[in-house]
Amino acid sequence: MPLKLVPSRNKKTKNLYIRGSYLGIAVDASCRTNRRSLARKILKRLEGQIERGEYPPKPVAPRDGEPTFLSAAIAYMEAGKSARYVAALIKYFKETPLSEIDQSAVDEAAIALKPNVTAGTRNAYVYTPVSAILHHAGVAIALRRPKGAKGRVLTDWLTPADAFGIIAAAEGIDVEFATLLAFLLYTGPRIGGALNLQREDVRLEESAAWARPQKGQMPNDIRLSDEIRARLAALLDSHERRRVFRFHQGGYLKHLLVRAKLSYLGLTCPVRRPKGWKQPPNRLQFVTFHTFRHTWATWMRRYGGLDAIGLVATKNWRDRRSAERYAHAVAREEWDRVEDLPTMGKTRGAG
Repeated sequence: MPLKLVPSRNKKTKNLYIRGSYLGIAVDASCRTNRRSLARKILKRLEGQIERGEYPPKPVAPRDGEPTFLSAAIAYMEAGKSARYVAALIKYFKETPLSEIDQSAVDEAAIALKPNVTAGTRNAYVYTPVSAILHHAGVAIALRRPKGAKGRVLTDWLTPADAFGIIAAAEGIDVEFATLLAFLLYTGPRIGGALNLQREDVRLEESAAWARPQKGQMPNDIRLSDEIRARLAALLDSHERRRVFRFHQGGYLKHLLVRAKLSYLGLTCPVRRPKGWKQPPNRLQFVTFHTFRHTWATWMRRYGGLDAIGLVATKNWRDRRSAERYAHAVAREEWDRVEDLPTMGKTRGAG
C-alpha cells in the first residue's frame, strides 16, 4: 500500500499521519501538522529518505569504550537518582553514544515521546531527566527548554477565614485529615512530602521535624508551631504506624478535600465520589493541596515579614526567582503610599 495522509486515530490531536509502505518500508508517523499542503511536502521528503536509505534511521554504533545513553542512565539510577521517566528515555535512545545526544536530538525525542502535551509536561518527561543523566555522566550541555516549559505560574492562596474554615470542616469529616491540612498550611511542603513524613522525623520536644527530600528541595529541618505540635502529638498517640499520616495520594484523598471545601461553603457533597460526578461551581474550586503551600509562602511574606531571600532560606524553595512570585503578598504596603500623592483639594496653580 503506498504512503497516504490519514487523520490521527487519537481524537485529541488534529495532526495528519503518514501510513502505508514504500519500497518495502512500513511507515506510521505523525506529520506533526494538520495542514495538508505541508503534510504532502513531508510525505515527499520521507519518500526521498527511503529511496536514499536514510529511513528508518539506523542506530549509530558506539565506538569501543564510548559511553552510551543506556550505560549513563544505568549509572545514574545506580547512584540513587530518581528513575522516574527514565525507562521511556532508555527505550528511545538505547545505545546512542552520548556524543550524539545534542539539542536537536533531545528536541526530536521530546516530540516523538510526548507529541500532544504541554511544554511543561514535555520538559518534565524528557528535557529534565535527560539533562540530569547527561550531567551525571560528565557531559557539559545546557539544554534549551521549550517555550512555556515552566507551565502556568500559580500563586492562588487562601485568606485566613477560608483556610481555617476548610480545616474546621475537615475536623467534622476526619480529624487526621484536618491535621494533614493544618500541617500543609503551617509548614509549606508538597503533599507528597507531607505524606512521606515518618514518626522518627518528628521531634516534638524540640518543636521540629525533618523534611525528607522532595521535588527540587534538599532535606531540611522545619519548625512546628505550638498548634501543629499539639495536633501531631495527639495523632502520634492515636496510632503506632511508622508513617505519620495514613493517607496516600489519589482520588480518595482529593475527594476528602472537596468534601471539606463544600461543607465549609454549605454545599452538599457525596461521601464517596460517584463515577462521573463533578463538584458544583463554587468560589473555592481553585483550591488544591498545593494551594496550602502557596498560602504558607504568602502568609510568611505578608504576616511573617519574610522576603524572597528569607523564603529560600527555609529551603522550601531552592532559588530566589521561584520565591519572588510571592511578592504580591506585600503589594498592599506599596499601595499605602497612595496617601502621599497630591490631593485634589488644593487649588490648581496655588503656591
